[in-house]
Amino acid sequence: MPQNTAAALTYLLGFVTGILFLLIEKQNKFVRFHAMQSTVLFGGYFVLNWVLWFIPVVDVIWGLLSIPLGLLLFVLWIYLMYQAYQGVEYKLPVVGDFAAQQLKKV
Repeated sequence: MPQNTAAALTYLLGFVTGILFLLIEKQNKFVRFHAMQSTVLFGGYFVLNWVLWFIPVVDVIWGLLSIPLGLLLFVLWIYLMYQAYQGVEYKLPVVGDFAAQQLKKV
């Protein structure tokens, strides 16, 4: 599979495909970076969403914020897949740097 296709697929199912590609791909740094960035971004959002729904009062505020944030995340998801497919190692602020640091540890 071409590396740009594999990199784009790391975003397809969020952190699930990110983790899957981290386990499968051992050598290609481009694919591994996108897999880690997908895992950190979407996994982090999943955990944050899950935790905030269980905190009283915060859950109401989070409920209101989750709609526009979800739309923003959807647009970002499409954009990241597109950039990966184009062969661009697009690094998100904060998340991309954290993902790159985590890859050095793995």
